[in-house]
Amino acid sequence: MANIKQQIKRNKTNEKRRLSNASFKSSVKTAIKAVENAVAAKDKDKAVVTLSLAHKKLDKGLAKGVFHKNFVARHKSGLANLVNTL
Repeated sequence: MANIKQQIKRNKTNEKRRLSNASFKSSVKTAIKAVENAVAAKDKDKAVVTLSLAHKKLDKGLAKGVFHKNFVARHKSGLANLVNTL
């Protein structure tokens, strides 16, 4: 445990960010699974709507610095290809 006041504050903010990032990553995974489930059910309308939401969440994660740009590009491309198979 840190003795220095500044490091105690830093640990507190690091923990807040960690929890926030974990929650955000979970919501992105849920959005991605929603697209995959819509494609599996062969529901093109729902797939297009959920794809839009997933792209929005991935872009927001990139802007917040949660994800690397290549991670976002890879997932957006893969999901778009998946939806295009319908």
